[in-house]
Amino acid sequence: MSARGPRRRAIIAAIPVAALPVAAGLAACTSPPKRAPQPATLRFFTAHQAAVVEAATARIAPGPRDDPAETGHPGAREADVTGYIDAMLASLQDDSLRDDKVFAGGPWSNRHTSGPNLMARFAPLDPVARIAWRRRLAGWQDQYRQGIKDLDRLAGGDFTKKTQAQQDTILAMKSVSEFTSLLFGHTIEGLYASPEYGGNRGLAGWKEIGFPGDIQPRGYTADEVERSDGRDPVDDTGIVGDVLKLLGAL
Repeated sequence: MSARGPRRRAIIAAIPVAALPVAAGLAACTSPPKRAPQPATLRFFTAHQAAVVEAATARIAPGPRDDPAETGHPGAREADVTGYIDAMLASLQDDSLRDDKVFAGGPWSNRHTSGPNLMARFAPLDPVARIAWRRRLAGWQDQYRQGIKDLDRLAGGDFTKKTQAQQDTILAMKSVSEFTSLLFGHTIEGLYASPEYGGNRGLAGWKEIGFPGDIQPRGYTADEVERSDGRDPVDDTGIVGDVLKLLGAL
């Protein structure tokens, strides 16, 4: 993306949370930033693969370590998007049902109430769904293996050694556009999906966009239902409101 175009954070913030895909498993500066510590335990990536993914996702959703203008605004590094992707790709590798971390249970967590985190229990998959998800994940695994190799090749050996401007140029190349698109989708999921899936560390993504997350079983009073409580944290751009006005005019 050209430095003259819209900032990446503005584009990401314009995506309604409700429109995000179901999570599975669950500008330019002149020099690359220091590498953040990798997840304590990698289940799918090697250490180098994880470093490449972290560098690439940080260009898609930069944080304060990637762009001084993002000070106070967490990005992919802060939300541990790499950990989310690693956990997702490692799902269903165990033949036992203990690894079916595809659909979080619920109906709510213990983030706003005492008691157990019901989101931390994952719904078991039936045999057909398990086969379908294994095939999907196998395809993504192949795309990540090859995509990381391609990024390194285009970088002349090691993608993480290039400057951020050079990394941006590589990610925008047509030859890796399909992988960059996949990486973009998973970056958004890792930023904004429920933290039980492995990303959104410390609720970094939700806090950034003002999304309260699962607030049950507190519920709402009749007064809260009737009156406005200010801006819609999910639709800060007004997109939903514009759509509703348009539908009302039809």
